[in-house]
Amino acid sequence: MSSSTIDFDVKQVAKSKIDTVDFDSIEFGKVYSDHMFVAEYDEGEWKNFRIEPYADLSISPANATLHYAQSVFEGLKAYKNDEGEVVVFRPEANAKRMIVSAERMCIPPIPEDLFMEVLTELIKLDAQWIPTKPNTSLYIRPVVFANDPYVGIRPSHTYKFLMFTGPVGAYYSEPVNVKIETHYTRAVAGGVGFAKTAGNYAASLYPALQAQKEGYHQLIWTDGQTHEFIEEAGTMNLLFFIDDTLITAPAGDSILDGITKDSVLTLARDWGMKVEERRLSVTELKEAFAAGKVQEAFGAGTAATISKIKMIGYEGIEYQLPSETPLADKLLGALDDIKMGRVEDTHDWVYKIV
Repeated sequence: MSSSTIDFDVKQVAKSKIDTVDFDSIEFGKVYSDHMFVAEYDEGEWKNFRIEPYADLSISPANATLHYAQSVFEGLKAYKNDEGEVVVFRPEANAKRMIVSAERMCIPPIPEDLFMEVLTELIKLDAQWIPTKPNTSLYIRPVVFANDPYVGIRPSHTYKFLMFTGPVGAYYSEPVNVKIETHYTRAVAGGVGFAKTAGNYAASLYPALQAQKEGYHQLIWTDGQTHEFIEEAGTMNLLFFIDDTLITAPAGDSILDGITKDSVLTLARDWGMKVEERRLSVTELKEAFAAGKVQEAFGAGTAATISKIKMIGYEGIEYQLPSETPLADKLLGALDDIKMGRVEDTHDWVYKIV
C-alpha cells in the first residue's frame, strides 16, 4: 500500500453509471468504470496528471499512432480478497514490462513509481466497480500512444498515457481448441514480439479468424523461420505437461515475457516439479502424443489466467488432451488462494490498495 506523492487533478463524475451495469452477466472488455487517468508527454517530460470521467478522446486524423501503431499497453487485474481488501496481482511486474516495451517502440517510458501511483489512485476512486463473483475481476488497461499530428515516419515528439478500468468476467469459460499455425507468423527474431505493442495483435487477427472458422479458439504460433518450434498463443503463453515435466518456451525477442507464466513456473518449482524452459518442437510434441506422454496443456495470461486446452490441431489431425487436468486445476487454485489472501503470499506478489 502506498500514499500518493504525485499531484493529481481529480475531477469526479457527477453521477456514477454503475447502476446501469448487470454484474451477473459481464462480458469481457465491454464495460468501463467511471474514471480514467490521463497524462501527456511534451518537451521531454510527462505532465498534466489528472483523473477525469471516462470519455471519448479527440485526436487529429494525422495522429501518428493511427498510421504507424507506435503504442504499448499492459493488462492486469484488481480483486477484492476474502477480507474485503482491494488487491492487484504483481503490478510492479507490469510496470517494468511496460518500460521494456516502450523502449523498443521509441516511447518515453512511464516511470514505475508513476505507474504504481496512478494505479493506486484510480482504483481507490473506482473500487466499487470491482466485481466479487467467482471468475470476475476489475481489468486495468494502461496504454501509451504517439500523439503527434504528423504523418512523416519518425518517433513522435508527444505522447498520451491513459489508464482505465472495467469489470470483466472469464475470458475463456471452457477449455479451448487450438491450432498449430504453420504458415503465418506472429513474431520473428529481432522483431517486437517481446513488446506488448498494438501491431503484434493486429498482425495476428487474420490468421486467428481463419482458425476460428475451422472451429478453433486460438492459434499456437511457431517460430517464424522454420515453423518447427512452438512459441505462444494469441492471448497467452503456453505450457505443456509432458512425462511429468512442465515445459514452456524460453523468453526471447519473439515471445512476450508473461507474468502469469512466470508465476506458474515459480509455483511449480516451489512444489519440487521438474520445469524446463526450452524450445519444444512440433515433432517432439507429436511423438509425445503418440507415446501417451502428454498429460496436460494450458495457456497462462492475465486475461485468461489459466486456460486449459482440450484439443490441438495440426495438419488436419486433432490431438485430444485428457479431460482431467489436476496440474492446471492446482495452479489456478493456488493463484486464486494467493490473490484472495487464503494462503501466505511468500513471493510478495499481492499489492494491497485499500
